[in-house]
Amino acid sequence: MHHVFKQGNNNTDKTLLLLHGTGGDENDLLPIAEMIDPDANVLSVRGNVNENGMNRFFRRLAEGIFDEEDLIFRTEELHRFIDEAAAKYGFSRHSLVAVGYSNGANIAGSLLYHYSFPLAGAVLLHPMVPRKGITLPEMKDLPVFIGAGTNDPICRPEETEMLSDQLQEAGARVEVFWADQGHQLTRGEIDQAKTWYEKLVKHEG
Repeated sequence: MHHVFKQGNNNTDKTLLLLHGTGGDENDLLPIAEMIDPDANVLSVRGNVNENGMNRFFRRLAEGIFDEEDLIFRTEELHRFIDEAAAKYGFSRHSLVAVGYSNGANIAGSLLYHYSFPLAGAVLLHPMVPRKGITLPEMKDLPVFIGAGTNDPICRPEETEMLSDQLQEAGARVEVFWADQGHQLTRGEIDQAKTWYEKLVKHEG
């Protein structure tokens, strides 16, 4: 998969997995990684699906309707790529924290829904429920931050609440931050994600 890897500073053991939104690329979230943890390693990945010239991580049938077969295939593809990248660049899978926006948050959520502890934590910015009606893996004490907009027309508040409930039922420690905004990223949610990260992730094990 097309990607960039940036070696971190100060002998860090943390790696941020950056997953862009629809139409983005591997460079989009680099400034956000710098805001959340400037010392971390960074693995930023470009989605392999082309939708009318826009990069995505999996296909959709319509706005808000996922192609589940492709979602499962692309989730496995990303999971395998992370294993390969960890071996190539020498970072630990056990200290990998995803930062995903929109479509990227959905593929990060799909990793959590399909694999047991594929990540050490996740920052999901404007995500949806990746799949409904499946049994989730054990997520005991897995830290998850969700950034949401009260007026988000794509990831509606009830969708955010459903995702939060399902993750918590599987054992995850979920913090939801609501911005009085739509689907766009806000500085407030990034600042809150940084506070969450430093409290729950950066200084753990």
